[in-house]
Amino acid sequence: MELQFSGNNDHILSVFHECDEGKKGYLTRDDLKVAVVMLFGYKPSKYEVDQIMKGIGGPGVSLEHFVSLMTTKLAAVDGDDEIRQIFMAFDTTCRGFLTLVDVQKAFSNVAPHIPSHRVQKVFSEIDRDGDGRVSYRDFEYMMKYSTEDAL
Repeated sequence: MELQFSGNNDHILSVFHECDEGKKGYLTRDDLKVAVVMLFGYKPSKYEVDQIMKGIGGPGVSLEHFVSLMTTKLAAVDGDDEIRQIFMAFDTTCRGFLTLVDVQKAFSNVAPHIPSHRVQKVFSEIDRDGDGRVSYRDFEYMMKYSTEDAL
Protein backbone atom coordinates (compact mmCIF):
# COMPACT_ATOMS: atom_id res chain seq x y z
CA MET A 1 0.00 0.00 0.00
CA GLU A 2 1.41 3.41 -1.03
CA LEU A 3 0.86 6.27 1.40
CA GLN A 4 0.41 9.86 0.29
CA PHE A 5 2.04 12.52 2.47
CA SER A 6 2.25 16.29 2.32
CA GLY A 7 3.22 19.27 4.47
CA ASN A 8 4.05 18.29 8.05
CA ASN A 9 3.60 14.66 7.08
CA ASP A 10 6.84 14.79 5.07
CA HIS A 11 8.68 15.76 8.25
CA ILE A 12 6.87 13.09 10.28
CA LEU A 13 7.72 10.50 7.65
CA SER A 14 11.42 11.42 7.65
CA VAL A 15 11.53 11.29 11.47
CA PHE A 16 9.93 7.83 11.39
CA HIS A 17 12.54 6.50 8.96
CA GLU A 18 15.38 8.15 10.84
CA CYS A 19 14.25 6.59 14.14
CA ASP A 20 13.44 3.16 12.73
CA GLU A 21 16.66 1.51 13.90
CA GLY A 22 17.45 -1.44 11.66
CA LYS A 23 14.73 -0.45 9.17
CA LYS A 24 12.20 -2.84 10.74
CA GLY A 25 9.17 -0.95 9.46
CA TYR A 26 7.98 -0.03 12.95
CA LEU A 27 9.14 1.97 15.97
CA THR A 28 9.98 0.25 19.23
CA ARG A 29 9.30 1.97 22.54
CA ASP A 30 12.81 3.49 22.55
CA ASP A 31 12.56 4.49 18.87
CA LEU A 32 9.27 6.20 19.65
CA LYS A 33 10.80 8.23 22.48
CA VAL A 34 13.54 9.51 20.17
CA ALA A 35 10.96 10.35 17.48
CA VAL A 36 8.87 12.40 19.92
CA VAL A 37 11.98 14.30 21.02
CA MET A 38 12.81 15.04 17.39
CA LEU A 39 9.29 16.23 16.58
CA PHE A 40 8.33 18.09 19.75
CA GLY A 41 11.56 18.81 21.62
CA TYR A 42 10.69 16.92 24.81
CA LYS A 43 11.09 13.41 26.12
CA PRO A 44 7.66 11.80 26.49
CA SER A 45 6.59 10.53 29.89
CA LYS A 46 6.27 6.82 30.57
CA TYR A 47 2.50 7.32 30.69
CA GLU A 48 2.45 9.00 27.25
CA VAL A 49 4.50 6.20 25.71
CA ASP A 50 2.30 3.58 27.42
CA GLN A 51 -0.80 5.23 25.95
CA ILE A 52 0.67 5.17 22.46
CA MET A 53 1.92 1.58 22.74
CA LYS A 54 -1.34 0.32 24.27
CA GLY A 55 -3.38 -1.58 21.73
CA ILE A 56 -0.59 -1.93 19.19
CA GLY A 57 -1.17 -5.27 17.45
CA GLY A 58 2.47 -5.87 16.57
CA PRO A 59 5.97 -5.40 17.89
CA GLY A 60 5.86 -1.62 17.57
CA VAL A 61 4.21 1.46 16.10
CA SER A 62 3.63 1.15 12.35
CA LEU A 63 4.31 3.97 9.94
CA GLU A 64 0.58 4.57 9.36
CA HIS A 65 -0.21 4.66 13.08
CA PHE A 66 2.77 6.94 13.82
CA VAL A 67 1.83 9.41 11.07
CA SER A 68 -1.79 9.49 12.25
CA LEU A 69 -0.86 10.07 15.92
CA MET A 70 1.82 12.64 15.25
CA THR A 71 -0.24 14.59 12.70
CA THR A 72 -2.98 15.00 15.31
CA LYS A 73 -0.47 15.90 18.00
CA LEU A 74 1.36 18.40 15.78
CA ALA A 75 -1.90 20.10 14.82
CA ALA A 76 -2.77 20.60 18.49
CA VAL A 77 0.70 21.86 19.38
CA ASP A 78 0.90 24.19 16.40
CA GLY A 79 -2.48 25.76 17.22
CA ASP A 80 -1.61 26.19 20.87
CA ASP A 81 1.79 27.65 20.02
CA GLU A 82 0.22 30.18 17.67
CA ILE A 83 -2.29 31.21 20.36
CA ARG A 84 0.53 31.51 22.91
CA GLN A 85 2.55 33.73 20.56
CA ILE A 86 -0.44 35.99 19.92
CA PHE A 87 -1.08 36.28 23.65
CA MET A 88 2.57 37.18 24.26
CA ALA A 89 2.36 39.86 21.54
CA PHE A 90 -0.56 41.41 23.43
CA ASP A 91 1.14 40.95 26.84
CA THR A 92 4.03 43.32 26.17
CA THR A 93 4.83 43.67 29.89
CA CYS A 94 5.01 39.88 30.44
CA ARG A 95 2.59 39.82 33.38
CA GLY A 96 0.72 36.73 32.26
CA PHE A 97 -2.59 38.55 31.82
CA LEU A 98 -3.99 41.26 29.58
CA THR A 99 -5.62 44.51 30.58
CA LEU A 100 -7.89 46.65 28.45
CA VAL A 101 -4.93 49.00 27.84
CA ASP A 102 -2.83 46.07 26.49
CA VAL A 103 -5.59 45.07 24.09
CA GLN A 104 -6.23 48.66 22.98
CA LYS A 105 -2.51 49.17 22.25
CA ALA A 106 -2.35 45.97 20.21
CA PHE A 107 -5.45 46.86 18.22
CA SER A 108 -4.26 50.42 17.60
CA ASN A 109 -1.06 48.99 16.07
CA VAL A 110 -2.55 46.23 13.92
CA ALA A 111 -6.14 47.31 13.31
CA PRO A 112 -6.47 51.05 13.95
CA HIS A 113 -9.74 51.19 11.98
CA ILE A 114 -11.58 49.23 14.70
CA PRO A 115 -13.39 51.67 17.00
CA SER A 116 -12.35 51.79 20.65
CA HIS A 117 -15.86 50.90 21.87
CA ARG A 118 -15.68 47.63 19.88
CA VAL A 119 -12.34 46.76 21.45
CA GLN A 120 -13.82 47.45 24.90
CA LYS A 121 -16.83 45.24 24.10
CA VAL A 122 -14.61 42.36 22.97
CA PHE A 123 -12.44 42.77 26.07
CA SER A 124 -15.44 42.69 28.41
CA GLU A 125 -16.70 39.50 26.73
CA ILE A 126 -13.32 37.80 27.10
CA ASP A 127 -12.94 38.97 30.72
CA ARG A 128 -15.49 36.46 31.95
CA ASP A 129 -15.03 37.13 35.67
CA GLY A 130 -15.03 40.93 35.25
CA ASP A 131 -11.78 41.57 37.14
CA GLY A 132 -10.29 43.75 34.39
CA ARG A 133 -7.77 41.07 33.46
CA VAL A 134 -7.81 38.42 30.76
CA SER A 135 -5.80 35.35 31.71
CA TYR A 136 -4.10 33.18 29.14
CA ARG A 137 -6.75 30.54 29.78
CA ASP A 138 -9.57 32.99 28.96
CA PHE A 139 -7.67 34.20 25.89
CA GLU A 140 -7.07 30.63 24.73
CA TYR A 141 -10.74 29.77 25.26
CA MET A 142 -11.78 32.74 23.16
CA MET A 143 -9.33 31.86 20.38
CA LYS A 144 -10.35 28.20 20.27
CA TYR A 145 -14.05 28.23 20.95
CA SER A 146 -15.42 31.59 19.90
CA THR A 147 -17.97 31.03 17.15
CA GLU A 148 -19.13 34.60 16.62
CA ASP A 149 -17.10 37.35 15.07
CA ALA A 150 -17.40 40.00 17.77
CA LEU A 151 -15.80 42.63 15.60
